[in-house]
Amino acid sequence: MERVTDLASKKAAVIFTKSSCCMCHSIKQLFYELGASPAIHELDQYADGREMEYALRGLQGRNPSVPAVFIGGKYVGSAKDIISLHVDGSLKQKLIDARAIWF
Repeated sequence: MERVTDLASKKAAVIFTKSSCCMCHSIKQLFYELGASPAIHELDQYADGREMEYALRGLQGRNPSVPAVFIGGKYVGSAKDIISLHVDGSLKQKLIDARAIWF
């Protein structure tokens, strides 16, 4: 969990993904469309990716473990949570508040 926390705190927006995950791709695209340039950590590209995935699963308390989104160093949620925030209009404000996007 320490590695996940460390990586999540290094940039305003961080997304933990897997390269084969279609929902991960969709969430990354959403962030790009909003003007954010998140740090992307593809767990299947890390030697300790499986351990990081288990840590994320423990944080979320459910499956699947990715995508896992952090904004301003804080865990915000998975794809369902991010889509809900986007629909209600608060995702963009969270990104602005964390200085992941500027307006």
